[in-house]
Amino acid sequence: MGYTLPLPALIAVGLAGIALLLLLIIRFKVQSFYAIILTSIVVGVAAGLPLTTIAATDTEPERLGVVQAIIAGVGGTLGSVAVLVALGSMLGKIIEISGGAESLAGKFTSWLGPKRVAVALTAAAAILAIPVFFDAGFIILVPIIYAFAKAAGVNPIKFGLPVAGIMLAVHVAVPPHPGIVGGAAVLGADVGWITILSLLISIPLAVAAYFLGKWFNLREFAMIPAAKEMFDAFGTEDGPRNGTLADGEKAPSAWTILGIIVLPLALIMVGTTIAPMFPAGSTWNGVLAMVGQPIFALVVAIAAAMFALGVRRGWSAAKLGEVMESALPAAAVIILVTGAGGGFGRILTETGIGGAVAETLADAGIPVLLAAFLMSLIMRAAQGSATVAITTTAGLLLPTVQAMGSDSVHLALVALAIGYGALGLSHVNDSGFWIVTRYLGLSVKDGLRVWTPMTTVLGLLGFGFVAALYALIPAG
Repeated sequence: MGYTLPLPALIAVGLAGIALLLLLIIRFKVQSFYAIILTSIVVGVAAGLPLTTIAATDTEPERLGVVQAIIAGVGGTLGSVAVLVALGSMLGKIIEISGGAESLAGKFTSWLGPKRVAVALTAAAAILAIPVFFDAGFIILVPIIYAFAKAAGVNPIKFGLPVAGIMLAVHVAVPPHPGIVGGAAVLGADVGWITILSLLISIPLAVAAYFLGKWFNLREFAMIPAAKEMFDAFGTEDGPRNGTLADGEKAPSAWTILGIIVLPLALIMVGTTIAPMFPAGSTWNGVLAMVGQPIFALVVAIAAAMFALGVRRGWSAAKLGEVMESALPAAAVIILVTGAGGGFGRILTETGIGGAVAETLADAGIPVLLAAFLMSLIMRAAQGSATVAITTTAGLLLPTVQAMGSDSVHLALVALAIGYGALGLSHVNDSGFWIVTRYLGLSVKDGLRVWTPMTTVLGLLGFGFVAALYALIPAG
């Protein structure tokens, strides 16, 4: 590849660009979307991209200008990400407002018994985390964690820590969550295979979260005063309540919630595993492939949720519309940040910085899977956002991944290695760190002793499972 600058200079520009991005977000608190776009412009200009697009000639291909490259990257990423994240947010919001979390937790507890409340809540949280984003999902479960903790006479961290751990593990790896969907869009990875493989890995990670929670809870933690006051007030007349159900409204059955969550996953698996069994171009191949598209699967699931959780339980059309629309403002911010990450990735590709990184990795002998995990882990620790870490790492590794020519399964595993890198080292620059520590009553010091190591161990375990599957599954 012909670079605009010498290889060392390109690497230096890339590192300086990432340092600028981190400085803007961490030190100057610049909004992530604006910070990524600004950094993309600076890196593009510094690396020698033309200021405007240069048309192709008989001897030279077209060269995108800085702004045009950013637009192309944002547009390419948002083509699938925007719809998936918006639909996923709507589905999660319907389940949230319906009171489905309480039903799931109650059902799992009745199955496993009162002595296994932590197991039941961890299992319910793993399922609820599939359609509901981490921050919202954990806050939804806090009243349930508090209720079981008060009944058992224990500190809420006993039940809350494994719940938070598995919910974050699902958030970074399982579609339709924005980071992994955005990373897949940048790399061109198959979302269906990512879904199947991430769900498979999430099972042992849920078990690990439970036992890690038990291990970290061998010592007692004093609750910070504000959280203790909130916990002590819970269940009293003036105490906090879930607040999602109207007076007299009952929560849906756990089976209904389970069915709605499993429905899109089952459709995606049909399209990924069964459709290829029929000849390409045949009617069945086409039908099953369309049914298995994540967007189609989520549309079907939302329709089922609208009927089973809304119309059937007496919600008016106006209320149903308000619930669904209320999911979009938060989703819009996530969508824009993800798209900006795609734009930054396109700049890294057009300037040759991604190719320079690829050559450096090849010369150093670092396997791409390990590089994917470590780069994402470092980005996550540096700036806090899992979404930014995943999309930026995917952009840096895109030329390497393209040169590998991996089949769809192994490409999905590379995307998951990036996802699990973004799981580790959650600390004070991560909003999730503050949500978990605030509601469970951990001081900052205790949070760094407990939550940060827990997310890092889960990330390492997730990467270990990815590496094992990468080695065991034959290349296609």
